[in-house]
Amino acid sequence: MMIASRRSFLKSTFAGALSVAGLAAFSRRSLLANGAVVSESQFEVVKVTRTAVKLEFRSVPRRNMDREIPHWRYSELCDVTLKCGAVGTGETLRFYTWGVPPEEAYTKIVGRSAIEMMWDDSLGAGVQMALFDAVGKAAEVPVHSLLGSKVYEKTPLSWWNIDTSAEDMAAECQEAKRLGYMSYKTKGRPWFDVINQVAVAAKNLPPEFKIDMDFNDTLRTAERGLPILKELDKYPQVDIYESPIPQSDVEGNRKIADATHVKVAMHYGTPSPSTVVKSGCCDGFVAGGGASKLLGIGKFCEETGLPFWLQLVGSGITAAYSLHFGGALKQALWPAVNCHQLFEHDLLQQTILLEDGHAAVPDRPGIGYDINRDRVEKLRIELPASRPDPDRLIETSWPDGRKMYTANNGSVNFMLTAANQDKYPFFETGAETRLVPNDGSDLWRKRYEKARSGGPFMEK
Repeated sequence: MMIASRRSFLKSTFAGALSVAGLAAFSRRSLLANGAVVSESQFEVVKVTRTAVKLEFRSVPRRNMDREIPHWRYSELCDVTLKCGAVGTGETLRFYTWGVPPEEAYTKIVGRSAIEMMWDDSLGAGVQMALFDAVGKAAEVPVHSLLGSKVYEKTPLSWWNIDTSAEDMAAECQEAKRLGYMSYKTKGRPWFDVINQVAVAAKNLPPEFKIDMDFNDTLRTAERGLPILKELDKYPQVDIYESPIPQSDVEGNRKIADATHVKVAMHYGTPSPSTVVKSGCCDGFVAGGGASKLLGIGKFCEETGLPFWLQLVGSGITAAYSLHFGGALKQALWPAVNCHQLFEHDLLQQTILLEDGHAAVPDRPGIGYDINRDRVEKLRIELPASRPDPDRLIETSWPDGRKMYTANNGSVNFMLTAANQDKYPFFETGAETRLVPNDGSDLWRKRYEKARSGGPFMEK
């Protein structure tokens, strides 16, 4: 494994070596191998249209997502029409994605070959996805045929929700299990009692149902975090810790990986992939980004034997697209995170179905799922000019009567940033957090203004 890693590192990794031109040539060979005989002139992009929609969260995610990330409701669909008449659809979760398409992306692709342009990650999520869908439909092949050989008939998916009360987490795990999921991913935060969350959720779950917790660095150091992680280790359902401490702390992450039987995951890129393999600081990766980047990650992980999960976030449209990467990338062995389960509607004509934690990799042309156009029309809106940021007051409480108040302050990760600045008590027993409804009172406004201007404050 280490030899392969050094070899890949000296090559600057497969991801760095890939070019759009090289991948376009690869796609042309793939199309020929799949029997596509349409002239490339028929793949010319002739029209691009955009539609914004507002998705509503289901009830349990809603009361939790509304604390910190209500702006995940806004999605933009991109429809790309080719000269042959094929139409491909992509999606950008407008205020949370690996890449929002720049305005020039929508005009840049017109008059160009979709086969060539679809590998350009700089086009952003929705535009790139639409090009892949359109090329697949024009050539009558599924997207996974454009990525290489299909290695899996089924691929694992995970249910996702932000950090919640223990009761909400248990309810979501049960709903996930009812619908065929066998993995639940969530956040580990100091404003909830993470031990109690897992204890309550695991109580009615079989050991083969897995719970993964993303700490986003909030355990700070190996020394501070290991007592908490070792308590969580006691539950057979706990399977992966994501970014327990800052990923740049290679030695600290190695200590955690050595001290726990639970796997450790890091976002690919920091530290360098070769450092990960040499140091053993994690067991696998979180892989997101554009198609070219994902193929590079997939190649590196195949060479080194490291697993990863795909993290492409959006409605069912994005989840359907992600299935193809799960089918084509050999090391996409951990359950993918797409977050489409958050929403009341997935924008698909037919919901992605799971059995024993896996969904079938589609073999129909393009992404393999039809868009529910009636639903899209009902949800159509004018896209907000900037990220919606309604006033929110959040209350964290402990059994001894202490209460801490936090307010949104214009930044996206206002609670996470405060946690990583040690502004909350560190993962104390009995912590609970809720969004405080604005009742119009002077007290609500006073607390809100104080927390917004000065950060989280304790009130006894």
